[in-house]
Amino acid sequence: FVPLGPPPKAAPRRISGGESFPPLPLPATPLRRSERKKQPSAPPLIGKVVWGEAASFTYDTGDKTDIADWNLCPADAQQVLEKAKRVLGVAYGHEQVSLSSFHYDPEKLPVLLISGVRTVAFSDDQVAQLRGYILKGGMVVFDSVAGSPYFTDAARSFARRCFPESPLRTVPKDHPLFHATYDVDQVHFPKNAPGDTPVYEAVYIGCRCGVLISPYGLGTGWDDHEVASLPQAVYYDVDSASKLGVDLIAYAIGYAHVGQEEAKPELFGALDEKRPANEFVFAQIRHDGHWDVHPGAAATLLGRVCQDTALAASRKRVAVTPGKDDLSPFPVLFLTGLDDLHFSPEAVAALKQFLAANGTLIIDNGLGMATFDAAVRRELAGIIPGATLAPIPADHALYSTALPVREVQYTPLVAHEKPQLKQPYLEGISINGDLRVIYSPYDLEAGWGGCEHPMMRGYESAGATAIGIDLIVYAVTH
Repeated sequence: FVPLGPPPKAAPRRISGGESFPPLPLPATPLRRSERKKQPSAPPLIGKVVWGEAASFTYDTGDKTDIADWNLCPADAQQVLEKAKRVLGVAYGHEQVSLSSFHYDPEKLPVLLISGVRTVAFSDDQVAQLRGYILKGGMVVFDSVAGSPYFTDAARSFARRCFPESPLRTVPKDHPLFHATYDVDQVHFPKNAPGDTPVYEAVYIGCRCGVLISPYGLGTGWDDHEVASLPQAVYYDVDSASKLGVDLIAYAIGYAHVGQEEAKPELFGALDEKRPANEFVFAQIRHDGHWDVHPGAAATLLGRVCQDTALAASRKRVAVTPGKDDLSPFPVLFLTGLDDLHFSPEAVAALKQFLAANGTLIIDNGLGMATFDAAVRRELAGIIPGATLAPIPADHALYSTALPVREVQYTPLVAHEKPQLKQPYLEGISINGDLRVIYSPYDLEAGWGGCEHPMMRGYESAGATAIGIDLIVYAVTH
């Protein structure tokens, strides 16, 4: 074994100012003396997982350290948290974690970091426990610290075993992971450069990354050094890795509460479930992209629909696959996503038939992502040839169907990018004079749940809810 970084720096020791202590047991005049004080511990954010084999290594300086598969860059977590502290102004700590004794509680420890170069293996029980941890809001980060294909393949294998229903997806370039603090659009590699753009792979749980894999090394850059001992290593340089690391810390802090909120259980309705004839059912399209972006948000909105309007609505969503499931029972279909998607020829035909039968398609751009926006416009061109999305005028009846919506508040990112935007902005396509496709380029669904999503392009909760109610009532009554 060869460590990829220098030994961790010792925690700073503080000398307190002269404090008065009575030299017990004598009641004499207090003496002034200095005493070493223990540094107050910061709340833990990252747990670095212990795995693999271990050995002892002596540096040229004579310093000795215990190294292992899991700890080839011993100071990575310590250093990235220190860099994040300098930028974000908040201090968080790290600790070692043994999966055999771990509590698997994301409220106590939101992030697990697994680092290495060799193949990391997990038992079936560990996979099951980690799945539960992630579903409750935790995040597992794999850092292939030297760009090792063995470690990366093992991480991908874990993701497939842990979430067979949710394939790994390449994280889009406009994702908050690349912009939470720094805008990291381009990166540099000291050697063996695979390109100039950052690369993450993720399993999405709701709108957040539950499993995150970096196929190229981050840890050595976090610790401000290169990997001279491995000529074939692929890793980000110090500046790129540091910025990616601070963004990752900011993302983990900001989305920890999102994970816990969206982890609340939600019941889906069955396609053949018997319901009252006049009850509205929220039918959501299942597609080959990440289709379930904000679990629980629709149920919250449907509760408001029942409360604020005369429309009877089921609180259970129904997932439908165009081209496989019968769409005719549903007057409205809801489509959302975070990244790319493609409809099969059978799905395209089914959606054409749905729209021709006066159905309404409502589309929401999860987190306001550019990749999903491009996919929506491309797929709609195949479903409705020759038609293009156009802005829906602010005085359209849609915005006053149930609740009048004249002005709204957008999330800080939209307000920064488009400070002049005060009115709701939706786009649509009319078929035979009727508005049949309604698209929100800014995320509405996130606001329905009332949970803050950092670096999201969307609506604040009040406006999102009002527009959502109007959308459903308009679609049902027109």
